[in-house]
Amino acid sequence: MYEGPIQDLIDQLAKLPGLGPKGAQRIAFHLLAGENVEIDRLMAALGHVRDDVTFCSECGNVAADKLCRICGDARRDVTKICVVEEPKDIYAIERTKEFDGRYHVLGGALDPLSGIGPDQLRIRELLRRLGEMPDGQEVSEIIVATDPNTEGEATATYLLRMLKDFPGLSVTRLASGLPMGGDLEFADELTLGRALSGRRVLV
Repeated sequence: MYEGPIQDLIDQLAKLPGLGPKGAQRIAFHLLAGENVEIDRLMAALGHVRDDVTFCSECGNVAADKLCRICGDARRDVTKICVVEEPKDIYAIERTKEFDGRYHVLGGALDPLSGIGPDQLRIRELLRRLGEMPDGQEVSEIIVATDPNTEGEATATYLLRMLKDFPGLSVTRLASGLPMGGDLEFADELTLGRALSGRRVLV
């Protein structure tokens, strides 16, 4: 245990996801040894996050204005919506450069044990978006891109139940299976089973 402000800083840093006491201690002492201007820049950046970052009124992504840059881009295909759990998932998909549609951020996944039900997620907003498309356009595909874990699967199943009666709407799920460069002998049963059930025709 250290004394005073340095221990307070370590305690606060250790609460951040992915940082334990050791990592928090390294960051705290790095800041302590650095220039005052570094600390000022960090404080300014944290202040901007607290005061200036908002969420897109359309999709729920982080934004600097009313709409995020993706929803504000007229070149994006409005007939396809990819549903993700968190804003960080959008940037993972964007890095692939394979998707040209819009997004919808749920704000998490169904987890009854933690008190997260449908009312705590942005599912109503998704249904409202489907019913209020401008200029007579219609969404033709919803891509469910929730995490491939118990909560993500439960969320995907719930969304399918809510969306199956929309006429002309295709609801798809991201494929999951073996990673590129992986070996079959090291794959767990669930991953290998998904790869088998999601196999595709080559010829």
